[in-house]
Amino acid sequence: MEYRFLGRSGLKVSALSFGSWVTFGDQVDESIAYNCMVEAYDAGVNFFDNAEAYAGGESEVMMGNIIKKAGWKRTDLVLSTKIFWGGEGPNNTGLSYKHIIEGTDSALKRMQTEYVDLIFCHRPDIHTPIEETVWAMNQVIQQGKAFYWGTSEWPAEMIREAYHFAKREHLRPPLMEQPQYHMFHRDRVEQEYASLYDDIGLGTTIWSPLASGLLTGKYNDGIPDDSRLALEQYDWLRETILESEQGRENLKKVEKLAKLADDAGLKLPELALLWCLKNPNVSTVITGASKPEQVRQNMKSLEKEHILTVDLMERVEEILDNRPKPPQDFRP
Repeated sequence: MEYRFLGRSGLKVSALSFGSWVTFGDQVDESIAYNCMVEAYDAGVNFFDNAEAYAGGESEVMMGNIIKKAGWKRTDLVLSTKIFWGGEGPNNTGLSYKHIIEGTDSALKRMQTEYVDLIFCHRPDIHTPIEETVWAMNQVIQQGKAFYWGTSEWPAEMIREAYHFAKREHLRPPLMEQPQYHMFHRDRVEQEYASLYDDIGLGTTIWSPLASGLLTGKYNDGIPDDSRLALEQYDWLRETILESEQGRENLKKVEKLAKLADDAGLKLPELALLWCLKNPNVSTVITGASKPEQVRQNMKSLEKEHILTVDLMERVEEILDNRPKPPQDFRP
């Protein structure tokens, strides 16, 4: 396993990490989840990602139970949760001081831990002043309930605003962002956040590297019954990935990418994961799985990193044809 610094912090996270979105509590029970986490841990994964919104909190409960059952040393783990959607009440959502403090306490109880290493603002909250959110996150860290805080799917200008407010007030600034990033969704990571990597030392813990399964090739011939897109609560995801015009176009590209991967001696998921890891601004790639063998396959992709040469990367780009455009130069 390779370990990378999380942005400009001194914390190291495994290049491939493991997250519980969709699977824990929705697709798999605790016994399967246990086997998946053990498989990841044995492969060297130290970062495990969660959120209060996942399966209505049940995902955090399952992860806490699994860690306790496995008997792993807490200091060997980097655990995270994300705060925003905590329930139906008027103050159980968002990034108010009240919900951040209460949501964090509830998450820690569910995970059976005194602290998480990373805590994220799961989405931007247009109703709460950024100053209030920064003060609340600083308080969480001051109380020892988290070590670092960051954002998820925040616009670059909001991250920058939060960072500079925190620095000005001598508070703990956001150090990492958790964006979606894969071959078909790349503008934010490669373009919008570009200045933040050097300016504030932003780290990224990217999610959905396989485009919710699209980049495994399993949807080329329809939707398998045991896939997340077969779940009723993920109708919106199915419509976005498969049934939109862009989705159908991406399916054609997936077939070409699968052929390219096979010719190079790679499986398509391995190509997709290694492509993400090639980005030097990616601190860790969060993988997910509903079966231990999927975890095993994902982790083995690191053994084939040497196959992803400059030439192969260019051939991938030719198929994708979606490289973000550089800023327009109006000078003669």
